[in-house]
Amino acid sequence: MSLLRIDASIRLDGSTSRALANIAEAQWLDTTSDARVVRRDIGTTPLPSDAWAHALAAGATPEDDRTPEQRSAHGLVTTLVDELAEADAYLFAVPLYNFGASQHFKIYADLVIADPRMSPGLTPVTAGKPGVLVTVQGGNYSPGTPKEGWDHATGWMRRILQDVWQIDLEIVTREFTLVGVNPALDAFTDLAADLKANAEQRAHHVGRELVQRQLEAATR
Repeated sequence: MSLLRIDASIRLDGSTSRALANIAEAQWLDTTSDARVVRRDIGTTPLPSDAWAHALAAGATPEDDRTPEQRSAHGLVTTLVDELAEADAYLFAVPLYNFGASQHFKIYADLVIADPRMSPGLTPVTAGKPGVLVTVQGGNYSPGTPKEGWDHATGWMRRILQDVWQIDLEIVTREFTLVGVNPALDAFTDLAADLKANAEQRAHHVGRELVQRQLEAATR
């Protein structure tokens, strides 16, 4: 069984999204005896921001007439979707940055969608496969909070992964990761500790559950 893990955090040390994803991955590895993890770190090794434009141009240009940039972008798109096609399950770790989706993940999604295998109207190579999205927020934007609605990333990522790519998706979210870092949030120390514990417990659960969902998807 193969797990494709995508990390979008710009940090290695101290990354909360990586820490939660590590928990889910460890549970997945512990549950299956035939395990392989393929990793792509788009946070510390970003995909080129101009690749999407070149990939779209390559799609409209005969192969012999493509520029070097178009050929390179086309090859990158093919590699990214090959990784998705070959994986049995997915683990995406994507933090909230400035109230929106990480630019690294947005570029990744745009490039993947540029591949004909992921075109609208077709069944994507990801369809029916299980996946986990880990996302973390420095503040708290849940219903009833003063900044409710400021999270402009999670809903969009759900639309892409669950609705467009048709992944059988579970989401693990941890809020208030900046408590203990930003003194203005000190009043939420106890709540933040509870949210951390709940997120870690859910990461354990979905990591173990991922194998069962893989097996169910394989028998459909």
